[in-house]
Amino acid sequence: MRVVTLEEHITFPELIDNMPKEARDKHYLGKSPAIQKMIPKLADIDGERLQSMNDNGISVQVLSVAGEGADLLDAKAGPAFAKEYNDVIASQIAPYPDRFKAFAHLPTTNPAAAADELERTVKNYGFCGALINGLTNGEFLDDAKYAPIFERAEQLDVPIYLHPGLPPKAVFDAYYNNLPKQAGTFLSIAGWGWHSETALHTLRLIVSGTLDKYPKLKLIIGHMGEMLPMMMVRSDKMFGIDNGGINQRSIIQTLRDQVYITTSGLFTLPPLQVAIDTFGIDNIMFSIDYPFSTNEAGRAYLDSMPLSNTDMEKITHGNADRILKLK
Repeated sequence: MRVVTLEEHITFPELIDNMPKEARDKHYLGKSPAIQKMIPKLADIDGERLQSMNDNGISVQVLSVAGEGADLLDAKAGPAFAKEYNDVIASQIAPYPDRFKAFAHLPTTNPAAAADELERTVKNYGFCGALINGLTNGEFLDDAKYAPIFERAEQLDVPIYLHPGLPPKAVFDAYYNNLPKQAGTFLSIAGWGWHSETALHTLRLIVSGTLDKYPKLKLIIGHMGEMLPMMMVRSDKMFGIDNGGINQRSIIQTLRDQVYITTSGLFTLPPLQVAIDTFGIDNIMFSIDYPFSTNEAGRAYLDSMPLSNTDMEKITHGNADRILKLK
């Protein structure tokens, strides 16, 4: 069976090394010895990565830049850095058109340039959309200045993958400080903080009216919906259309209309069942989060899913092929 995964990461250290020191010091690569050990896997395209895909029956990986990059640079430097990064990605995957696709890396500190870069990569390279890591300069994407990105994505009919990013310093200091050893760091990222922040980011795009303004925009979030499957009814009840009336649709309806989720990194069955019961099988796509999660673990999880053949086809490739226009 064709298997597409779409939260699969790359990083090219040679490009990061060319960033100004101030930006480089903020980059996630320098935050953890464990991340440092992942650099060879992140930088690899056609070696161990491709062999692991073959060994585990992964047909296509949609690649995206792990962590920050152009969003750490100012509005003048960011666009050139993003263009170089996307050009390198395109050249690396060009020999393998049936195995690799990509999400664009965007200079979000310059939203107009980010919109143009999204269009360039979609039209010139066939990129599938863009992936944005968390906040930009401490700002959520519902800020009006980021409207050009959403407008262009809607015009191009490509999705935006909203991925977690490192929390702003003020948030880290307030929520995750004064814990033993690395507990605060892990709690601020994959241990909890990443997921709650991405859920909050998604809800802000709904309650601010941003997704109502761009009703054809497709938003993708990972990690089995970043807690939203469990909380969507609660959020809808507490902030429904009767409690403010600023939205055209309820939170639940907007999530089902415009938000798609992937399984990346959550390899247990109860969250999958909740996601199916809330978002619906047509809004769920299989992903692994390689190399932070292994293809072996992802494949074992996929094989354990108690789904019908029809639903398995949707989750493994049908939904991704439709939403990303892969075939």
